[in-house]
Amino acid sequence: MRERRWETQGRLDFHQVLAVGERLAGLGLKPASPAKDIIAYIEEWAVETPDELDRLDPWATEDITLVQIRDAWQGDFFLLAGAFHTVYQRYQEVGTYCSISHPWNITMPLRTILPRAMFWLGFRHTHAFIRVRLHTADVITPGETRADGQRSLWLEDRQAAFHEAIALLDVPLKAHIIHDQVVIASEDARAPLFCSWPDAFGPSQFEYNSSDAFEFLVPASRLASTYEDPATVRAYLTGFSEEALTDFQAVEPGSRSVYRCSVHCPLDEIPEILGTIAPTGRLYATLCEFQTQDMLAGQDDASAIIGIVGIDGAFQLEARLNRAPLPEDEMAPWLKQLLGLPVIVAPLPPFP
Repeated sequence: MRERRWETQGRLDFHQVLAVGERLAGLGLKPASPAKDIIAYIEEWAVETPDELDRLDPWATEDITLVQIRDAWQGDFFLLAGAFHTVYQRYQEVGTYCSISHPWNITMPLRTILPRAMFWLGFRHTHAFIRVRLHTADVITPGETRADGQRSLWLEDRQAAFHEAIALLDVPLKAHIIHDQVVIASEDARAPLFCSWPDAFGPSQFEYNSSDAFEFLVPASRLASTYEDPATVRAYLTGFSEEALTDFQAVEPGSRSVYRCSVHCPLDEIPEILGTIAPTGRLYATLCEFQTQDMLAGQDDASAIIGIVGIDGAFQLEARLNRAPLPEDEMAPWLKQLLGLPVIVAPLPPFP
């Protein structure tokens, strides 16, 4: 879900982060204490070889994914995806996962959805999948009423964008508008369909599955061909041995590799982990979770997370909410009062 998000500016040390936790506790909230076991999430940790992950051996890790990134790529997506699948077949087992992302362009002009979209072609142990995601012009989350006056426009735009993707893929799906929501339905009962709803106007993505690992190679290539500029292509590799990762690296030279994973640790060990993944890795952890009605009686309720963001030896704080409980111009002042630090709006990118 693309949540509402704000972040502090400038660099904080960890003592300042803990001081904000004490401030939140003083306001009646329940932030994590320094000794509390938490889960930290690591992204974009640049590595030269897969064995660099061993630097995290002092901590328990899970969801380990190596991401191979090809910048300014202009090759044949069919050949690239086919080569990845060939390697995948040699090492696949329960728990392994491989997907390749590539942008695609929506040709029709839409007012609420940006033309640059994204898709993922993936392989799991028992099936292949194609996932298509749109980029909305604004972040409007479940339950928010702002922009309700344009609800019909949002619905029509979303349906039209999905129709274009479905036509290019030539898959048995339909995009319907039912009870003021866009609903993607499969015409093939044997093929599972997964959707998510990141805002008030219906799903921003669909994921369609097939037991035939080759079914989506050609359709995905048609989507890729709509994007004529150099593209950033990412391959996500989970559950593989170092031998397998080396073979994936040989698919096409010139890629760079980054890790992402989750780490179990006490809160006060976060600075040590951040030092381990410096200077490139980015770290996220939750300092405090609460319902906003605990602080804003009489206002619409929202789920809030005050998070810690670490990069290059320093920290920021972020505030993520599933909706804004106050009018737009009142949110930043309220969060400043809550944290004791000024914040700015900082939405997360739609395509990690």
